[in-house]
Amino acid sequence: MALTKVEEKLGIKIERNLPSLKLNELGIFQWPKWGCPPSKFPWTYTAKETCYLLEGKVKVYPDGSDEFVEFGAGDMVVFPKGMSCTWDVSEAVDKHYKFE
Repeated sequence: MALTKVEEKLGIKIERNLPSLKLNELGIFQWPKWGCPPSKFPWTYTAKETCYLLEGKVKVYPDGSDEFVEFGAGDMVVFPKGMSCTWDVSEAVDKHYKFE
């Protein structure tokens, strides 16, 4: 079984390979859902967002950075309040999310 891997880059935190027990503890599957087709769009987080991708592949480019953070299906991602970025969705996204 793969170990959960946590990484933080450009202020975005990503947890990969979360065990289903942890997903159930967090109640992720009761969170609202959101999805989009492959696309590119700007986004600003007015609150901290935690999301869990069921499907998809995304690169997020924080404003003012040439670097990006990449994540996809099976990843839990935390975006800080106040972050402005561009989402570059290469595979359609289906995710659960929660704002704090």
